Amino acid sequence: MTGSREPGAGPIFAMACACGIAVANIYYNQPMLGILRRAFPEGMAVGVIPTVTQLGYAAGLFFLVPLGDLLERRRLITVQFMALVLATLMAAAAPGAWPLVAASFLIGAGATVAQQILPVAASLASDRSRGAVVGGVMSGLLTGILLSRTLSGFVGAHWGWRMMFWLAAPMALAGAAVMRFLPPSLPSASMGYGRLLGSLLHLWRGEPRLRRATFTQALLFAAFSAFWTTLALHLEQPPFRRGADLAGLFGVIGAIGILAAPLAGRVADRRGPAPVVMTGAGVVLAGWLVLVGWNTLTGMAVGVVLLDFGVQSALIAHQQLVFGLRAEARNRLNTLFMTGMFLGGSLGSSGAMLAWRTTGWAGVGGFGIALALAAALVQARRRR
Repeated sequence: MTGSREPGAGPIFAMACACGIAVANIYYNQPMLGILRRAFPEGMAVGVIPTVTQLGYAAGLFFLVPLGDLLERRRLITVQFMALVLATLMAAAAPGAWPLVAASFLIGAGATVAQQILPVAASLASDRSRGAVVGGVMSGLLTGILLSRTLSGFVGAHWGWRMMFWLAAPMALAGAAVMRFLPPSLPSASMGYGRLLGSLLHLWRGEPRLRRATFTQALLFAAFSAFWTTLALHLEQPPFRRGADLAGLFGVIGAIGILAAPLAGRVADRRGPAPVVMTGAGVVLAGWLVLVGWNTLTGMAVGVVLLDFGVQSALIAHQQLVFGLRAEARNRLNTLFMTGMFLGGSLGSSGAMLAWRTTGWAGVGGFGIALALAAALVQARRRR
């Protein structure tokens, strides 16, 4: 894949669908946490499921995504989708909470197939349109992130949590089938797997823009994850007293922010990523201020749109920057960037659960505001 020929709407749509199907698996558990707590009241296993899933995703990013620079990507994507199918079946049949935790780690690792697809999109595009193409594919990924909560909240509330994982298996099979329509690719690296992983440290040290982008996006994604991890628990409390289905509906509301993906990509192509990232950090901060200060369903709807719009805008701009650094190492660059981002998401989930147990929604809000401010400060320092 050389990027000399621009991808049409069909391939972009296929990649967007496959990305959305894959990444959705990370978030099915979040609206169902209340249901899972009632199913497994013993111990603390249920509370760590979101964090463990994201840790699995981070592990898959580090150990699996670099293979895209070494192997033919289309075949690799198919194999990884099949592994994801097996992991979702393990979760659906889990006999207890801790087996479900183990299956959640494998689901997170398998779902990184979405990050195998994004470098394919970047390779198909030219330099002048890379942001727009990646933004188009990312719109599918972000749709999967948000609507996954809507789907799992509805399914969990009406048919139980196991049914959601049973449904996830054929959906992953569909993702594998869609990707068969892409052209094959040639590996861009000719080194062994050990050297491939070893080169990650060299890339990290040699690319300060990659480090800055990773730190900033990790903080923003932590703020994003803090909200979604605790939303279902917050809605079960007074004055709302609502269930998983309402928590899932916030995914539909937040999907309005998906409009940011193609727009942010086009602006980043024209003006560079820095102003888009700074604007995104400011919008995330505004979103958390609304969520804390306007604690009604209407206020939360406004806050979640701002939160999703800001995080997604910054993510598209950052990926436009990262994929433009070294064409021969796009999978490895994506590995470093996305590993850092999802480690940030894991921090956001675990920190939000701690804040929830100790100080409730106000503590979660303070945590989210602090994360957004830190991201804005990193960008402000870069501009100086």
